[in-house]
Amino acid sequence: MYVAESGIWSYPGPEEIRAGLADLVGDQRGIMDRAVLILEEREVAVPKNAYPIAFSGWHDVDLRHVLPRVVTGLERQLPELELLAATSDDAATAGLAAEALTSTRHHVEALKTIAAKLQAGLSAKPATT
Repeated sequence: MYVAESGIWSYPGPEEIRAGLADLVGDQRGIMDRAVLILEEREVAVPKNAYPIAFSGWHDVDLRHVLPRVVTGLERQLPELELLAATSDDAATAGLAAEALTSTRHHVEALKTIAAKLQAGLSAKPATT
């Protein structure tokens, strides 16, 4: 999400990875927006976050290097999303978590497919700067 929000479109890597990550970021933004609405409806303060300064070097990292880390991070989220989705006493949280779980599973599979294609040498040319 940092790379997408930084406005830098020159990061290197195959177009398939860029497109897959852009889809992931779009879906996660939607989930975050819905979570904010739920918090605001309940008059709960919405946490404000900033990216650590260390993220500033990520704009020029080859996306092939980032891809496995993103997949691993998404896979680590699955058990917690499953737990939240099973929450029966809070329909809004359970519904949002179920949507996030479905989305995360979809993106894990899509990104793994991209990684497999890359490993097999079936990737298109790298994205242009």
